[in-house]
Amino acid sequence: MAADTDIFVENEAHADPHHSEGGWDGGDKKPFATSYGKLMMWYFLLSDAFTFAGFLIAYGTLRISSPSWPVPDAVFATAPFGIHNLFPGGHAPLIFVTFMSFLLIISSGTMVRAVQEGARENKRGVVFWMLLTVIGGAGFLGCQAWEWNNLISVEHMTITTNPFGTYVENGVYLDPATGEPTDEKIEAGKTYLMHKAGESHGEGHEGEHFEYPTAATDAPGYMVDDRGYIHRKFLVQDGFDEGAIKTQAFGPVAFGALFFGITGFHGFHVLTGVGFLLIILLNAGSGVYAGRKNGYEMVEKIGLYWHFVDLVWVFVFLVFYLL
Repeated sequence: MAADTDIFVENEAHADPHHSEGGWDGGDKKPFATSYGKLMMWYFLLSDAFTFAGFLIAYGTLRISSPSWPVPDAVFATAPFGIHNLFPGGHAPLIFVTFMSFLLIISSGTMVRAVQEGARENKRGVVFWMLLTVIGGAGFLGCQAWEWNNLISVEHMTITTNPFGTYVENGVYLDPATGEPTDEKIEAGKTYLMHKAGESHGEGHEGEHFEYPTAATDAPGYMVDDRGYIHRKFLVQDGFDEGAIKTQAFGPVAFGALFFGITGFHGFHVLTGVGFLLIILLNAGSGVYAGRKNGYEMVEKIGLYWHFVDLVWVFVFLVFYLL
């Protein structure tokens, strides 16, 4: 009888998780050796990564299926304060967006330093490096605002109208004054930008020198549509419609919609991140996190978000500005 009792007690001990060294005792043990807050941040970032992946895959699919697509070197060839005019041809391809990217990448480095200082319980260090991170994020947003303003107000690109295009056929331009064929050749894939009538932009994106007509004084080598856009005429040299006179067409509508949609979505993430960085910066400066003695975990969590935003920009930069 005593033996049976001993076996019963032993079985009860094994059934009770409190008697098992490796069991889940419902205490302070954390899954994956991390806090609940950081675990939830990783879940959020994973779901957000799927969203950005869907957008970029859609961009790639539409680009591959389109016979014409704007060339990044032509679309993003200007910079503030006329800096692009210092470069040959008056163009500085990707100079400005490179500066934007530099700001965001540097801010990721300053965020790393803030997390390191938090682990050392150094309040002043956390505040200093987070302030630099906020400045970097705000600088990136300012640059993006200028780029959007330039594309919308100067280049007249919208989510429904894309004046940037590329030729799908070979040919030669027509003389603006006489409408006769010239020796100025164009090749399939060559990019162009259609301006509004009456506006002066000086030298074209491909180095052409000509006076832009107004809607009232249309030239034989141009066609001004009902929205005021100038379509330059050219003579097709080969292809099915050999010898036909054609005009520059608008670029694919999807480009403007995708550019503003995806970069705007990313910009919203940066704006949100800057807002949270400011809140956490103020809390850190007031000593809210110092009393918790947890290595400024809140700084580490916002750091995860900020690094994610920077990483996403690398892919956005790749598909829109380089490919």
